[in-house]
Amino acid sequence: MAAPALGRWVLGLGPLLLQFFLPFQLVAGRWGPEGAGGGVHGGFFVLKEWIDMKLRWNPDDYGGIKLIRVPSDSLWTPDIVLFDNADGRFEGASTKTVVRYDGTVTWTPPANYKSSCTIDVTFFPFDLQNCSMKFGSWTYDGSQVDIILEDQDVDKRDFFDNGEWEIVSATGSKGNRTDSCCWYPYITYSFVIKRLPLFYTLFLIIPCIGLSFLTVLVFYLPSNEGEKICLCTSVLVSLTVFLLVIEEIIPSSSKVIPLIGEYLVFTMIFVTLSIMVTVFAINIHHRSSSTHNAMAPWVRKIFLHKLPKLLCMRSHVDRYFSQKEETRSSRGPRSSRNTLEAALDSVRYITRHVVKENDVREVVEDWKFTAQVLDRMFLWTFLLVSVAGSLGLFVPVVYKWANIIVPVHIGNENK
Repeated sequence: MAAPALGRWVLGLGPLLLQFFLPFQLVAGRWGPEGAGGGVHGGFFVLKEWIDMKLRWNPDDYGGIKLIRVPSDSLWTPDIVLFDNADGRFEGASTKTVVRYDGTVTWTPPANYKSSCTIDVTFFPFDLQNCSMKFGSWTYDGSQVDIILEDQDVDKRDFFDNGEWEIVSATGSKGNRTDSCCWYPYITYSFVIKRLPLFYTLFLIIPCIGLSFLTVLVFYLPSNEGEKICLCTSVLVSLTVFLLVIEEIIPSSSKVIPLIGEYLVFTMIFVTLSIMVTVFAINIHHRSSSTHNAMAPWVRKIFLHKLPKLLCMRSHVDRYFSQKEETRSSRGPRSSRNTLEAALDSVRYITRHVVKENDVREVVEDWKFTAQVLDRMFLWTFLLVSVAGSLGLFVPVVYKWANIIVPVHIGNENK
């Protein structure tokens, strides 16, 4: 038999005032923010308990029966709904209620609530989210239906983590919303959850860091190898694929840029600069006297004398003289003066050509050595930038994530 409407008078005592408890219990199931719009959903048991004066009886008159189980469709039930509902379903499962002889009605319907939630992806995948669920009566004000928060802590005895999110804090608070005539009680449950980043660290962050350090090896390849540009291009394409994967994982937002997105953009700029530098180094490597003028004195001084010492490279001048000495030492015994005088004209002719070839070869070797110096200089520069950028982006965030301080939940709030 259905209970009378809440607004009726009972035995002339005035309008019926129902007070019921609304504790929360998490159950096993998928839990956490999801979707591009930012939402949170999970499974719950919502214990609703109230006293209905019309459902009282004397157990002695009914064979000592102190409680009965009645389908919830046959009784009046409070229209408590989740206000910030994201899937359009406001009702829970239809289960039986437990009615005691003193009029106490207990109803614990299991429900899978999905609520809208603003997701902050700034530190993804080391992010901390604060989502809330607001419950209240849809049609009754506080003078008719009052909500009592029995326990501020959410019951998590039947809940186990889903491997992606960890619940740091789950608390409830009661508030009241007032207008010109009435006040409307509601209860807000706040969930502070943090993401477990192991999966994303192994399959996303570590490969990205590996690709960024792989770019440094481009400058270790000889400039006469054509694989330098191929390696840079392959790394750039791989980073683009990672960027598309991240775009599918995290919620779309133009307000903040996620940490991993910043790192990928930083690495892509890093790789693009390495391609430009590599092209410049290859161009220098293939220069000759027939295509370019002789090296300027200041360029020779910097790249052939000063920078090699700073980069722990053997000086180009030392190499040249050592090769020259080896060449001289490999010559045979001197010819006699008479033989040299006889062949003087031929030697002069040959000497002019040899000197010319040596000058051409020396110019080519100078440019090649300059390209090697550039490669070594950019190798150390890019290595330092890559290490500093990786540590500067991830270390503070990981430290903050590992030492999370749960914000103190504020109690009752009135609006």
